[in-house]
Amino acid sequence: MSGAMSYHSGLSAEHQVAAHYGRSGFQLEAHRWRGRFGGEIDLIAREGDTIVFIEVKRAKSHRQAAERLSRRQMQRICMSAEEFLSGLPRHANLNMRFDVALVDGQGDIRILENACFFD
Repeated sequence: MSGAMSYHSGLSAEHQVAAHYGRSGFQLEAHRWRGRFGGEIDLIAREGDTIVFIEVKRAKSHRQAAERLSRRQMQRICMSAEEFLSGLPRHANLNMRFDVALVDGQGDIRILENACFFD
């Protein structure tokens, strides 16, 4: 897949996942939030007292999408989440979780809530 096609495919998957969370009652706080140190979080959503940092991965299958999430990338996401929260004192007392949203080639979304990023 070319770079432009891959970019647009990923962007489409992020929009699908954002709509999925919206239908589930979440409010989108940020899309493609980028920290000062190069880390990016695909989606940040909030429901009540919970803020969710969401990494979106798209591939032909859910398994292949999950395999595209590297340990280094997971560490950057966690550091970026800390940076995001430190800049917004109103979020200081919120519960936090990390989800991974897997989107397959047919557009089917599988959400892994409270995804464990580290062993």
